[in-house]
Amino acid sequence: MAKVIIFGVLDTAELAHYYLTHDSADEVVAFTVNREFLKETEFKGLPVVAFEDVETIFPPQEFKFFAPMTGRKMNKNREKIYLEAKAKGYGFISYISSKATLFNNQIGENCFILEDNTIQPFTTIGNNVVLWSGNHIGHHGQIKDHVFFTSHVVLSGHCVIESYCFFGVNSTIRDYLHIAEGTLVAMSASVTKATEPWGVYMGNPAEKRPIPSHKVY
Repeated sequence: MAKVIIFGVLDTAELAHYYLTHDSADEVVAFTVNREFLKETEFKGLPVVAFEDVETIFPPQEFKFFAPMTGRKMNKNREKIYLEAKAKGYGFISYISSKATLFNNQIGENCFILEDNTIQPFTTIGNNVVLWSGNHIGHHGQIKDHVFFTSHVVLSGHCVIESYCFFGVNSTIRDYLHIAEGTLVAMSASVTKATEPWGVYMGNPAEKRPIPSHKVY
């Protein structure tokens, strides 16, 4: 059992607190946010402290860290906090739902894997990966660091997913594909061929689309 500090006080942090409290042996002891967003000193009955000071209040030798953040800016925000907490000396937990189906898969740290995910044999998952509920992750694949799957994504077998990818709800990826770094797969898109780095893919079959000039991922 680890004593855990959660980064954030918004919906995802609240969900993480619920899951860890009701479906893990770990104990949440505090929350932390960047000082500029520190509006309240308590959340869910637990202290909230400035991230800039967290290691002096909750020493890394005694506490673990969890940053279950969204995929904003193609997972770069979550990566930033993950790396900064690591630089402070923290180790990380991962949460894997008891209602997920796994087969002795290798899974990295600071992963948030919710209910009804099926991760088939011989697929590995890197660090700082989010799998929201209800995804099918096919066999003999590799998901690298800082990736976000929303819900009901079908990833077929033998796929390699590079870092910083994002998969929208109900998207589908055919087998044996290489999904390049920073690929954004839109909701309900069907990817049938390898992608290019930092491309946005929409449609069925999915095609690369230009990023609108006003849009920041």
